[in-house]
Amino acid sequence: MPSDTNSQNKDVSYILNELGEERENYFNAIAPPIIQTSNFAFKKIDDLRNAFEDEYSTYLYSRGINPTVNILCKKLAALDGAEDCLVFNSGAAAIFASVLANVKSGDHIVSVDKPYTWAQRMFDDILPRFNITITYIDGTDIENFERAILPNTTLIYLETPHSWDFSLQDLKAVADLAKSEGIITICDNSYCTPLYQKPIEYGIDLVLQSATKYIGGHSDTVAGVLSGSKSMIHRIFDSEYLNIGSGIQPFNAWLLIRGLRTLPARLDRISNSTKKIVSYLKPHPRVESIFFPFDEGFPQYELAKQQMKGACGLLTFIMKTDELQQIEKFCESLRHILIAVSWGGHESLIIPKCSSIKTEDFDANNVEHRMLRLYVGMEDPEYLMNDLEQAFRNI
Repeated sequence: MPSDTNSQNKDVSYILNELGEERENYFNAIAPPIIQTSNFAFKKIDDLRNAFEDEYSTYLYSRGINPTVNILCKKLAALDGAEDCLVFNSGAAAIFASVLANVKSGDHIVSVDKPYTWAQRMFDDILPRFNITITYIDGTDIENFERAILPNTTLIYLETPHSWDFSLQDLKAVADLAKSEGIITICDNSYCTPLYQKPIEYGIDLVLQSATKYIGGHSDTVAGVLSGSKSMIHRIFDSEYLNIGSGIQPFNAWLLIRGLRTLPARLDRISNSTKKIVSYLKPHPRVESIFFPFDEGFPQYELAKQQMKGACGLLTFIMKTDELQQIEKFCESLRHILIAVSWGGHESLIIPKCSSIKTEDFDANNVEHRMLRLYVGMEDPEYLMNDLEQAFRNI
């Protein structure tokens, strides 16, 4: 009798390599074609009329449904354990559509503190124009959610793990609370990918991720994914998705299909390398502390092991220094690890938290100002450790 893990691996292999690929429809080509067309022709007016009535169910115009994009959607929905999904031209667009579809004037949103930049920008700058209020909370304690809910709360927004300090939310506890109050839940799952965490299995309504990162895997495509029930996705498609016009283009969808083929292998290599980098950094005399969900010293380690199958390649460490110049010199001394935002590609990256503040505002007593987020890519771990070590010596 095969183990559950083996069955899951078989399911993933089928999804990544076969699901949605009707090769007999395109000359038995191994790789699906890029259907680079803006619109589709009809022989019968009745067929055109039906397409106007329900664009979600047919090919009419590539702003909506496109065959190449459709293959990608089937795969990503299956990976998330969802009924359906939409793919956007950025993660920010997926956030915008998912939130906008579930609020109206006078509503209230509960969000984890310090969410992704463009989620917070929407909450702080755009939604207040429409009399929508936001309460930010520490999401590590379910009681904070309970206290924050108001009679007009319609949405809870999660991001677990957080992309800087990797704080977690208990997905099942939040989902159960939200359902008891008739509140929609949205979770940003960009850190884990569907291979390492499936929020829908815990009762979350909508799951989004930046496909720019691990799904694409090569730092050459920008995209966002939103998964959920067919009825919810259909509703968002008919309104926010088509109106905003933020669907992904066929060529970029094809690049993401290509990225999916190697996703398990890339995550395995990156995860194994990251364990070695964590072991190197944690006792380093220049490192004050480290944040990584699968480190046994992480405050929510047990919850991380419960909800996540892996922790991929993103970690944060706090440099032991009182000087901004030392942090900057360390980053600028790296020869192979690049200074850049994002993560999930083949290349290793670093970004210091101090890059988002003015130099005169640097405060060494504020540990956040001494945070450096490191993404471990596909390079040999010894190669990366040597680069980090020479940069440490340089300061």
